[in-house]
Amino acid sequence: MERRIVICAPTGQDGPLTARVFASVGIDSVVCGGVGDLMNELAQGAGALLLAEEVIGGNGMLALADYVLSQPTWSDLPILVLTRSGADSVDAQRAVEHLGNVTLLERPVRTIALITASRSAIRARERQYQVRDADQRKDEFLATLAHELRNPLAPIRTSMGILRHLHPDSGPVTQLRNVVDRQVTHLTRLVDDLLDVARITSGKVVLRRGPIALQSVIHHAVELSSAIMEGKGHTLQIEEPSGPHVLDADHARLVQSVANLLVNAAKFTPSQGTILLRVEVEGDTVVFRVRDNGIGLEAKSLTRIFELFAQNPVPGEAPTGLGIGLSLAKQFAEMHGGRVWVTSDGLGKGSEFILTLPVVLQQQDEPTKPDPMPAVDASTGLKNSLNILVVDDNVDAADTLEALLGMDGFTVTTVYDGVAAVAKVGNARPDVVVMDIGMPGIDGYDAARQIRQQPGGEKILLIALTGWGQAADKQRADQAGFDHHLVKPVDYGMLMSCIQA
Repeated sequence: MERRIVICAPTGQDGPLTARVFASVGIDSVVCGGVGDLMNELAQGAGALLLAEEVIGGNGMLALADYVLSQPTWSDLPILVLTRSGADSVDAQRAVEHLGNVTLLERPVRTIALITASRSAIRARERQYQVRDADQRKDEFLATLAHELRNPLAPIRTSMGILRHLHPDSGPVTQLRNVVDRQVTHLTRLVDDLLDVARITSGKVVLRRGPIALQSVIHHAVELSSAIMEGKGHTLQIEEPSGPHVLDADHARLVQSVANLLVNAAKFTPSQGTILLRVEVEGDTVVFRVRDNGIGLEAKSLTRIFELFAQNPVPGEAPTGLGIGLSLAKQFAEMHGGRVWVTSDGLGKGSEFILTLPVVLQQQDEPTKPDPMPAVDASTGLKNSLNILVVDDNVDAADTLEALLGMDGFTVTTVYDGVAAVAKVGNARPDVVVMDIGMPGIDGYDAARQIRQQPGGEKILLIALTGWGQAADKQRADQAGFDHHLVKPVDYGMLMSCIQA
């Protein structure tokens, strides 16, 4: 389907004759009787499109123009137009203007010219498919990379929780634990940013908009950026509007955007710097201003800095970060109908990033609660009679989680694959199963289904704790019977809030 030429020449014999010419040289094609058939065939795939100019002279032009505009980023469908007046045809000029990748073939067209143009179009289309396939492989690689990075991060974070229990009053241990926690949080943010890039480039990011409190956005963004602020000894000043304000926005994406601006300011401001977050509401628009007294920007960098993977070199320092955060902030701003830009008086004179979003609602609209923050303090030594089964083929991740849950008074058993998990549930009937997804033998999805099918299995609380964190992964977990889907490295308090809900 993807390599055939779709022909639409509804009058005369151009369509059937062209199809016979293509068949004689091994080019697959299909002839459409009208615009409706044409759009149906294009939906099934095409290597190129061949049109008679009378098609674009009628109602077909609007449908074709919409199709061209809706193509994914990798696609630029080659369109061959048979015209009687060449480039002088008004319809041909409209095609060139509105349909993009157009080649004009003047009637009567020589057979060799038709074949040559068609083969060139198909070759060009093949290159587009290669770009598409490379993008798909990149997205799959990033998802796998995220999973592989999250697996070792999970036992590191859990081990820090064990140290918190064992040495709650030790200053040196607390200092070491805080360093590791900050670095794990930083690595987790890098992984999440990489996945967001893959989702955006593949068109998989969909905003979850709803009424949210402006103060909640400010609080969570400051919290996410606090580690780097504290690590570099910065002073963060916050100026926010008085009274409550409600926004129609995606809470997670807006928090991420503001946090990325704060992290960027902290990164490019020398230690002991001052950063100001000023938030203003102007009619239906909220404005976030992040000003720093850092290294500043040259004029040529003011727009380039928002490009994906762009790096702004710091004199005397190696490049840091992935060059993703500001690009994501720009993408999320535009998805909300807003924009982000930066001003600077030059190198050494600091910068100010401005994020504006037309998302302010009237006060009568009630904000929805954001995704719950961890509601349980993991250091309080919770005592509980629940029996918990931990399942993970990463032995370090399973054993450290078992140890931490045991310190909080739970009765914990650990197994290391899906087959053993199903068998253990049949024998021991735990109250809670915390299970990884990507395991040998049978994976977590199949294990969850088999657990649910056992007598009493519907009463067990199933929690997926996995490195696979995309929306499709959560959907698969829901379909398999999991009650919760948590992504490694999980905050222990969040895990507790699921267990004790």
